[in-house]
Amino acid sequence: MSRVTFAALLVAAAVLLAGCQGGPGPSPSGQGTTPAPTFSVSVPAASATPTAVAGVYKPADANGKAQNVPVPVMPELAKENSKAGLEAFIGYWYATYSYATETGDLGPWIRTTDTSNTVAAAYKKALERNYSDGRWMVGGKITTPAIDIAWTAGAATQEARVQVLQSGIQYFNADGTQGREPTPPSNIAEAVFLKFTAGSWLVTDNGLIVG
Repeated sequence: MSRVTFAALLVAAAVLLAGCQGGPGPSPSGQGTTPAPTFSVSVPAASATPTAVAGVYKPADANGKAQNVPVPVMPELAKENSKAGLEAFIGYWYATYSYATETGDLGPWIRTTDTSNTVAAAYKKALERNYSDGRWMVGGKITTPAIDIAWTAGAATQEARVQVLQSGIQYFNADGTQGREPTPPSNIAEAVFLKFTAGSWLVTDNGLIVG
């Protein structure tokens, strides 16, 4: 798909975890105006191998935050300036945001994202707010079952369409009370724009594909 087509379909707004900002989150499949995404090419997303952590992993629940969450590790392939490298990197990039959703730690995601763009800045603000003052979230795991790379040899910017699944999210205050209404699960398609700079990939923009 060309840049013109992607740009026409991309909504420049914080879609992933938009519900964290007090607005409506992405609609669950079949229940909103955005249909479940389909792709002409379906490619399994590359998965990052998490680092080992001390202690037993415990997901977040109504009683408290997640503990000992493995940190995603970038695969060696994801460091290559190639179509296969880009696919591996995109899988890793979404894994870092899933990790941030579970822990509140945006470090790995920020290192591979241009946070000056509107969408990334909104993601960052939303997640920081939901982990401020002792708050936490339960759920929100992100997976990318399909990636469609629009590779253009020698181009300054590369593009991809990604199917993004996110589990439902519950929000809790420091005292354990419900912080806001839960966000339902979502199944959306996003456009992702990236460039290879200083020997690594950087996400420069992303957003919901509509239509």
